[in-house]
Amino acid sequence: MIRLENVSLIYDLQKEQPTYALAQIHLEIKPQTFYGILGPSGSGKSSLLYIIGGVMNPTTGKVYYKGESLYEMDEERRAAIRLKEFGFIFQQHLLLPYLDVIQNVLVPLNTYNQESIDRAKVLLHQLGLEKEIHKKPNQLSGGQCQRVAIARALINNPKVILADEMTASLDYEAAKKVLRLFDEIRKEATVLFVTHDKRMIEHADETINLWDGKLGE
Repeated sequence: MIRLENVSLIYDLQKEQPTYALAQIHLEIKPQTFYGILGPSGSGKSSLLYIIGGVMNPTTGKVYYKGESLYEMDEERRAAIRLKEFGFIFQQHLLLPYLDVIQNVLVPLNTYNQESIDRAKVLLHQLGLEKEIHKKPNQLSGGQCQRVAIARALINNPKVILADEMTASLDYEAAKKVLRLFDEIRKEATVLFVTHDKRMIEHADETINLWDGKLGE
């Protein structure tokens, strides 16, 4: 489904010793598989996630999505793939402060109807937020905002979900709701998540280990 060939991300190219955020990554991502991306801080985990998701150009190498070279297509097509087929969950929830919860969840949809609204309500219920749908982000806790961001990433039924520490701000009960939901989602989507959370790792089908920008065992 997704293939990385000789992917590197290099900073300070003009210097005598440039910095490698990622170095010669070869990786095959299988469909309907739950991947945990592990490694110490600064090992390139988030960079790998963003390159796979089409939002950060690698310095060298190619990324293929369904057989197409992601960074050789024009930006309009790549943006359309990101919108329709990828769901992003960032550490910073990035909710729009002037919209309420359900409106924030519906943001990725260009237009929406009652069916979309009903799906948003179902997601929010599964995440334990059914009583918060008309609140603004400043009326929510950090963990609640993160769960709204998770629902927003799932509203389009994405084929690939890219999550960066999505349970870091969640308590035990909230994290269980998220994991229960993702156990259902993994039947239809590929999930890649960066985490230090042991609760998440136990649910992974496979792990990707990174050390200093390189794949480890």
